[in-house]
Amino acid sequence: MINKVILIGNLGADPELRYTQSGAPVASFRVATTERWKGQDGQMQEQTEWHHIVAWRRLAEICGEYLSKGSRVYIEGKLQTRKWQDQNGNDRYTTEIIAREMKMLSPRASGGGSGELSGGQGFGGGDSFQEPPPMGDDVPF
Repeated sequence: MINKVILIGNLGADPELRYTQSGAPVASFRVATTERWKGQDGQMQEQTEWHHIVAWRRLAEICGEYLSKGSRVYIEGKLQTRKWQDQNGNDRYTTEIIAREMKMLSPRASGGGSGELSGGQGFGGGDSFQEPPPMGDDVPF
């Protein structure tokens, strides 16, 4: 089975970096992807989709340090749906992309260049960037 997502888009806001009770860093941010096409009437059409991204551990710290609103990024990861309860006790579901790899595609504001660090390799992959185990059997399917 394969669960793989690849996105190239722009951040809608600065990443939010938090820490779990055990001290593991987690960053969350939204990425917009826009699709453009010519409609039947010949006019250009456009649709923007917003994606919730979650990065863990060192990748989370890197996202928090180097990404900002408007940054163009390459994200590779997997889809995950989790269940939670709102203030009224109603079950809610959130689908997010758990990032395994991130590459900065925008030039850095303070120095120019390609916007990628570590020789253009990006960040992610390898054992040090594995996300935590699934949150349980709360997936609705």
